[in-house]
Amino acid sequence: MTAKVQAAVWASTGGVPVVITSGCASQSLVKVLRGEKIGTLFHKNASLWEPSKDTSVREMAVAARDCSRRLQNLTSEERKKILVDVADALEANEDLIRSENEADLAAAHEAGYESALVSRLTLKPGKIASLAKSVRTLANMEDPINEILKRTEVADGLVLEKTSCPLGVLLIIFESRPDALVQIASLAIRSGNGLLLKGGKEAMRSNAILHKVITNAIPNNVGEKLIGLITTRDEIADLLKHDDVIDLVIPRGSNKLVAQIKSSTKIPVLGHADGVCHVYIDKSADMDMAKRIVMDAKIDYPAACNAMTLLVHKDLMKTPELNDILVALKTAGVNLYCGPVAHKVLGYPKADSLHLEYSSMACTVEIVDDVQSAIDHIHRYGSAHTDCVVTTDDKVAETFLRQVDSAAVLYNASTRFSDGARFGLGAEVGISTGRIHARGPVGVEGLLTTRWLLRGKGQVVNGDKDVEYTHKSLPLQ
Repeated sequence: MTAKVQAAVWASTGGVPVVITSGCASQSLVKVLRGEKIGTLFHKNASLWEPSKDTSVREMAVAARDCSRRLQNLTSEERKKILVDVADALEANEDLIRSENEADLAAAHEAGYESALVSRLTLKPGKIASLAKSVRTLANMEDPINEILKRTEVADGLVLEKTSCPLGVLLIIFESRPDALVQIASLAIRSGNGLLLKGGKEAMRSNAILHKVITNAIPNNVGEKLIGLITTRDEIADLLKHDDVIDLVIPRGSNKLVAQIKSSTKIPVLGHADGVCHVYIDKSADMDMAKRIVMDAKIDYPAACNAMTLLVHKDLMKTPELNDILVALKTAGVNLYCGPVAHKVLGYPKADSLHLEYSSMACTVEIVDDVQSAIDHIHRYGSAHTDCVVTTDDKVAETFLRQVDSAAVLYNASTRFSDGARFGLGAEVGISTGRIHARGPVGVEGLLTTRWLLRGKGQVVNGDKDVEYTHKSLPLQ
């Protein structure tokens, strides 16, 4: 070891930084190349450096709330301009963003990450332009802050208003998808919320450059601390202890991540743990339409949480039309698995579970007796996320739409439509399968709450002796 240290000192004195770390530890070289703080760094200017002073999560949350309040004090046009500036900055820095993303991808391939994760990590050609477009769409939406939702005359000269306002400070914990950072940050700005971001280490460089580009576009009278990027090694469990300064947690990632967060915090959690979505082909379906929908729902983006599992009416078994769909899936590279009934008929391998999100080019197929059996199957094995019926029978369609208890229910349309941008929300922070506050794709409205404003002329309660309540609805102004 003495010889190694002497060699490191000699090299660093000559201007070559050196890191000494364990060669036995897993992924040491990859971690060093990513810039993670492991081992001992030798550098010729090390004596001039000050000890690292990482800002605590609590300090970041408090700063984000302060900036949020300043953001709310701006005019609607001023808030809109921030988003326009963010969109412009993304496009102006596209080459730099893509370069950092490619570095993350190289490290991910070297580390042997699964293909589904690498797919989510990739900023494909055209993605930055698409993200900038979605930010501009948000900018052009009606201002959601301080909207009067209801006006009531409580008594003569006493007017009550119910208004929209930001939730406060959001903590978003996400894995692998750097594009999520842009969507979430732009939604936070539009909704007036402070934001803390904790991204996965696999997207460290992509997240860092995107955060820098976005916060540089935030004016000084609001402050770049409106959006904080947590880069310390804080464990997720430690972040979740700050229930007094963080108002909502939104996890975006694996089922394991979401379940872990839900079970270890007092902070309200908005999200979903599984994306087990179904396309049910009814016996009356237009099979050409069914094929288009099935192929899109599985192949358009296999890693998406709204990719499908296939349910088929029993009368369609062994028909040329269904066989054509299954062959098309196989030809496209989809591995088919079967539920217990379909396995006996189709002969494909049995699925490990009927409640399974593959996030890859794989799909479960099962046979059901009718639309009611399909609905029962969805309620038993689905995740209340997104489900679709393909049929020409209006009665079957209405039965499915009314009875399927999912966040989004579709009729003759691909499950891939279940998305904030496609629903016209501009962007989404995620998809919620919960039933409190927000459900389905969550855009700006899901990041707002309400407050009451009461305007009076000196009235007092005094045991209600001198108050004549009218509780009359008034027109919105």
